[in-house]
Amino acid sequence: MDSAPKKAPRRRDDRVILHFCVENRQPSLKGLPLGIKQKGILATCNYVARRRGVKKLMPIAAARNICPDLVLADGEDLSPFRDVSKRLYALLRSYSWSGKVERLGLDEVFLDVTDIVSFNVELLNSNALQQSYFCLSRSDPAVGFEYDATSFAGCVLGDDGSQSHENVLYMRLLVASHLAQYLRLRIEEEGYTTACGIATNKLLAKLAGDKNKPRNQTTLLSLRQEDVLTFMDEHSLRKVPGIGSRITRVLEGFVLGKEPDPDLYTMECSTTVGQVRTHPGISPPTLSRLLSGPGAEKNLGPKVWTLLHGVDDTAVQPARDIPTQISIEDSYRGLTQPSEIRRALLAITSSLLRRMHTDLVEEDVSPTTSTASTANPVTNSSSSSRWLARPRTLRLSTRPYTTPQDDKPYNWARHSRSCPLPSFVFNTSLPQEERAERLVTETLLPLFYNTGGGWNIGLLNVCVANMSAGGGGGVGDIGAMFRRQEGVLREFTVYARDEGEEEEEEGHGLEQKEEEEEEEGGLVTDTWDNGDDDDDDTPEEEDSVLCPVCDRLVPRFAVSAHERYHRLGDA
Repeated sequence: MDSAPKKAPRRRDDRVILHFCVENRQPSLKGLPLGIKQKGILATCNYVARRRGVKKLMPIAAARNICPDLVLADGEDLSPFRDVSKRLYALLRSYSWSGKVERLGLDEVFLDVTDIVSFNVELLNSNALQQSYFCLSRSDPAVGFEYDATSFAGCVLGDDGSQSHENVLYMRLLVASHLAQYLRLRIEEEGYTTACGIATNKLLAKLAGDKNKPRNQTTLLSLRQEDVLTFMDEHSLRKVPGIGSRITRVLEGFVLGKEPDPDLYTMECSTTVGQVRTHPGISPPTLSRLLSGPGAEKNLGPKVWTLLHGVDDTAVQPARDIPTQISIEDSYRGLTQPSEIRRALLAITSSLLRRMHTDLVEEDVSPTTSTASTANPVTNSSSSSRWLARPRTLRLSTRPYTTPQDDKPYNWARHSRSCPLPSFVFNTSLPQEERAERLVTETLLPLFYNTGGGWNIGLLNVCVANMSAGGGGGVGDIGAMFRRQEGVLREFTVYARDEGEEEEEEGHGLEQKEEEEEEEGGLVTDTWDNGDDDDDDTPEEEDSVLCPVCDRLVPRFAVSAHERYHRLGDA
């Protein structure tokens, strides 16, 4: 038994975090058990279905047996869900002063509202708390809402005891509860219900918000350490964010004195946080020893120890406006025929183009004036699209089909090939089906035959990366493309410039976040940052520019001559 001292980690109370979990509210589906299917797996389900015993990651057949009237929605194409997620994320971010708004999956959002809440606590008049006013803008005091600062909005967990309005933390959480209620009502105006948790860190906010789903909010009064421990101890170990299935199996086996459950994907857990935290043999060194092994996260033991105590110092990370990568991945039970490969690549590519349009294209609506009659000009509203960023690299990854009995790691025999992304992909005037068909035929199938990964394919991943910010002009605007290269070619320019002439310079960042995320049950995945290494990219590709007119790679030192070539050809 470990004799090391079990010192409780230090807890911070200087932040206020909101956690929103959004649920679709379609009148026709209200009160019905609803599940989202992907292949033969139930990706997720609503609370009506869960109350009847249905669980996520359950096979469709098993879910049907438990709940025969289960309504299934197709989740193969997540574009509609993603569009709603982006819209509601933008709504919540518009109320943030700090920009600390983090999206988790498609239906969860964290907000760090410390600054706006502290500002409004300072505005409170202790003699007129019932007629308080919440300012949503620093510059315009008329933007806000009235509220009663004598009581919390929504549900409250924890004992406030004899706490008065003199307690700063108490007042911060109270004021934050009214902001959360206001934002929840704004989301409901968009047609969606939401639950919200209010606490002093992300972990506690998420767990508090789960208490009164799907249409309520809960504030955790963490005024004392005992309140936090009491709140945490009642939770199942598997419910704690940051403690996954593997950690749960190991700790449950240690606490109960049995062999760990061999089922990697089980959501069942009979052990509570309190049982683990108070077990005499559990301490940070013990956790480090139990959870060590190949590929284990560094300092995992101390991290789990802090989570068991409700301590989470991780910051709310704002999401990127422009993704680093966009990839679509799907798994299969062994593709062995060329027709199967082509069909699978076409489905993935079509989904990828939809994602690119959603995440990278901005629709501009501007008035246009018809000059057909100068005496009576007609003003119309025309829309055009603008690429916020253009990926420069296309990557295809494959992996052979394996079964759990093969005991192979996730990236076993994974092969990748990369090439420049053809410019016709950005021509939104062409139908998406035509662009997808052409990309598969002209680029992806040749890449597949060059991967060397063989057949019997179990996974395909198509990714676009190396984002060049500022999409600029329309497709085929070679002048705009070459003007953007002036900064790159500046040191090679031998002709004189006029005095005062500005040089347009634009850098192309190559920031790439390498992340591999294993999807359970063979679900379709499409992520921003789900790539593998780019070892297959050649130096020639990185030192070249893709011409949008002829789709040829042009060495950077030759772009001026290539531009003149096209101009002479058009003359």
